[in-house]
Formats: sequence, structure tokens, C-alpha cells
Amino acid sequence: MHQHNTQTEKNLESAFAGESMANRKYLYFAKIARKLGADEVADLFEETAHQETGHAFAHLELLYPSQEMTVERILELAIEGELYETNQMYPEFERIAVQEGDQAAVSEFQEQAKESAEHAEIFTKAAKRFKALGLVERYHANRYINALDKVQNKTTEIEPKLQSKESNSKGSESAA
Repeated sequence: MHQHNTQTEKNLESAFAGESMANRKYLYFAKIARKLGADEVADLFEETAHQETGHAFAHLELLYPSQEMTVERILELAIEGELYETNQMYPEFERIAVQEGDQAAVSEFQEQAKESAEHAEIFTKAAKRFKALGLVERYHANRYINALDKVQNKTTEIEPKLQSKESNSKGSESAA
């Protein structure tokens, strides 16, 4: 998984995790509050969750500056994260849950590992499609450039002939 090495980067990752967790927790609380008939409290949680998202995005902008990101890079980061969850994080969490006898957590971690693998596959396919699309676009762009060059070269060849014909017709008009 992509590692940030400075303490500040690690702090930004922790801050991002905290803000992201608060967002999801507050949306969950809003759902419960709404179910309990407390719409005003639900609205408060939803508004606060929205603000937490803004905080999380600000941290991400420092960790992954948008001006440095490409489609290829964000897909790569997504694949990396999903594979980390699939191959390292959830198996370790599952192992500990087994040791502690928490079968509900074991099942949850197994299911999430499976879904993370599916997400990694989806992102991998998207990356391959995006790369293929780029190749197709380059192919068509090159064909267009070559066709344009041919047209421009013909124009360059024709212009002197046209100028010569114009000079000859002006000369014959003057003689008349």
C-alpha cells in the first residue's frame, strides 16, 4: 500500500481516517435518529457529516495533490488500497477475531475481504479499459494528424501553381 513517510503525512492520514470515520458514523446516527422520529437531530448529523467530508477532502488534497493526479494514478491507488484490504488487513483482522471467538466479526471480515477483491478487480478492469481507450484515441489522433499533414502538403504544392496562374491571367489582362 502507498506509504507516506513523514510524521506530518502520517498525521494527515490519521486525520483523514478520523474525519472519514466521523462522516460515516454521523450518517449512521442520522439514519437511526430519523428512524426514531427525530428528524431535526438527523438533519444535524447529516449536516455535520457533510462538513466532515470537507475536512477529509482537505487532508487528501495535501496527501494526494490533485494537480499531480492522473486517471492512471488514481486507479493505481484504488487497486493498491483494495488489494491491501484483501490480502493483509482483513485476513489479519479475521485471524484475531477467530482467536477472540467473535464469529460475527469473522464473517464480517471475510465478506469485506471478498468485496475488496471484487473492487480491486473492477478498478483493474477500468484501468485496462482506460489504457486501451488511450491507445485508440492516440491511433485516431495520429490518423487525423497524418491526414491533416497530407492536406497541408497538397495546399503547399498547389499555392505556387495558383499564384503562377494568377500572375499569368493578370499579365494577359494588362496586355489587353
